[in-house]
Amino acid sequence: MMRRAAMAAVLLVAVLAAGTGGYMLIEGWDALDSLYMTVITVATVGFREVAPLSTQGRLFTVALIAAGVGGIAYSVSIIAEFMIEGHLTELMEGRRMKKRIEELSGHYIVAGMGRVGSVVATAFDEQGVPFVVIDHCEGCEEEAVERGWLYMSGDATTEEALEAAGVLRAKGLVTALDTDADNLFVAMSARGMNPSLFIVARSSTVASESKILRAGADRVVTPNVIGGRRMAASVTDPFVTDYLELVSHSEGVEFRLEAYKVREGSEYAGRSIRESRVRDATGAYIMAVATGGVIDSNPAPDRVLLPGDHVVAFGTRSQLDTLGARL
Repeated sequence: MMRRAAMAAVLLVAVLAAGTGGYMLIEGWDALDSLYMTVITVATVGFREVAPLSTQGRLFTVALIAAGVGGIAYSVSIIAEFMIEGHLTELMEGRRMKKRIEELSGHYIVAGMGRVGSVVATAFDEQGVPFVVIDHCEGCEEEAVERGWLYMSGDATTEEALEAAGVLRAKGLVTALDTDADNLFVAMSARGMNPSLFIVARSSTVASESKILRAGADRVVTPNVIGGRRMAASVTDPFVTDYLELVSHSEGVEFRLEAYKVREGSEYAGRSIRESRVRDATGAYIMAVATGGVIDSNPAPDRVLLPGDHVVAFGTRSQLDTLGARL
């Protein structure tokens, strides 16, 4: 439809230009009089001529009516259809969407809006994380727009699509396409374009995990393996599974794990966990402390928190916000 509307606009301009040029050449009129004569002729409004026509001018007018009226009628109908059917609105919405994506920085990119990608996007949306989805599946754009997500129609395996989604300014990328080969290619392309990007890739098989990691992904997640382990845990430790489900997904109960970096000048820097009295001050629990990539998953109370350490804490959103501000 967009192409037909463009052709109709070109045809409209061509008829007006040809008529104006013809009257200027045949009758010697100026551009304004020639354009006016062309418009009233092809519009068939019945106004009198600008000036008496010569024989050549009358013959030209007959030809202009024969060729121009049909062309103008076709062009107007196509342009009207374009506007009435909402194509113009869609075009404007697309431009607004593109502008919003261009303004993003420090955001996340979700490649693929299938079963896994939709869950990732939903989680980002619930957490208020800025993100944009890339896909070209049928119906995906309508669903994304309906849910208020930023969406870009394109092939995420191409560098052009990744660049348009702001990969150079992005903080992280999740690639959840259907095949391991596509996810590997996205990880490799994104890593080459933005070396500091944090990339998480989906894998269908355990055998593909190492290959995708070598291609540039920081983490590889295999939903089948995670789902199987969760099902096994539901059988062997049902109460633990129920508790994890309660604290992570139940409405009205919002517990989560977050990681925070201990900054220079923090009131906790140089103090032990016991001295910091984190639980009393914030309500959050310190679950682990990482130093230089080494994780202490059960830190002792006398463990000293140093600038640069990463603290993994468990608590509600408000408790973790308080802890994060103090750290």
